[in-house]
Amino acid sequence: MTIEPQTGPLCTRESLASELRALGVRSGETLLVHSSLSSLGWVCGGPVAVIEALLDVLGPRGTLVVPTHSADNLDPAAWQNPPVPASWWDGIRASTPAFDTRTTRSLGVGVVPETLRTWPGALRSVHPQTSFAALGPRAAGIVDGHALDCRFGEHSPLARLEEAGARILLLGAGFDSCSAFHLAEYRVPATRVTNSFAVTTPQGRRWTTVEDTAISSDDFDDLGADFEKTHPVLRGRVGGADSRLFGLPDAVTHAVAWIRENRCRTEGF
Repeated sequence: MTIEPQTGPLCTRESLASELRALGVRSGETLLVHSSLSSLGWVCGGPVAVIEALLDVLGPRGTLVVPTHSADNLDPAAWQNPPVPASWWDGIRASTPAFDTRTTRSLGVGVVPETLRTWPGALRSVHPQTSFAALGPRAAGIVDGHALDCRFGEHSPLARLEEAGARILLLGAGFDSCSAFHLAEYRVPATRVTNSFAVTTPQGRRWTTVEDTAISSDDFDDLGADFEKTHPVLRGRVGGADSRLFGLPDAVTHAVAWIRENRCRTEGF
């Protein structure tokens, strides 16, 4: 069997930090990062080196935020990748472990967020599906108060990031990963849906159902492309990754107008 050699570029903590600074990441800022480790190349130290590089650039006054979503804490009737037999649904609802900020793994957001989740001093919001983790002096203010019936809205870390004037770094990730666009979905007419998950209550574990705003990232690539036409988006390479850096408040404001124009008209609102 032939073993293929590693492909590059070779990335180190130092090289990543240098390229992040060149892209425009600033010391002391609050930064929401969506990332793809594999897009960077061969990283000496893996996700730990990526986080160390980000922290080196942000410095002690900066705050690093990542999505730590746990998409498997979801009603099994909605599972698609893959679906499970209907005969299993009641058993899954009864047995899914309750969300725990300390032990529930992140899923579907990459290995960098999962590494930050367990980083010493990191804090995590309490939503059982769409939590965020943060590290730095603004962390507590960002993750506190994440309501169970508000995945990405006014009572979520995204709204706190907007208030803080945070920026977004798409580190080898596309606009389809840009969770801030979901905040805009809460500010336009939208369908309400039921959402279920396992949580810990004072009475113990409970399977809980709430009403929340319907969300979809299906058109976020189109939304992001339109955003880039009229707003300053810093672009560059970090390792082998095409990366973008831009203001979160600007992205949300643009997304509200875009969704009103492109979705509400077709959905009849």
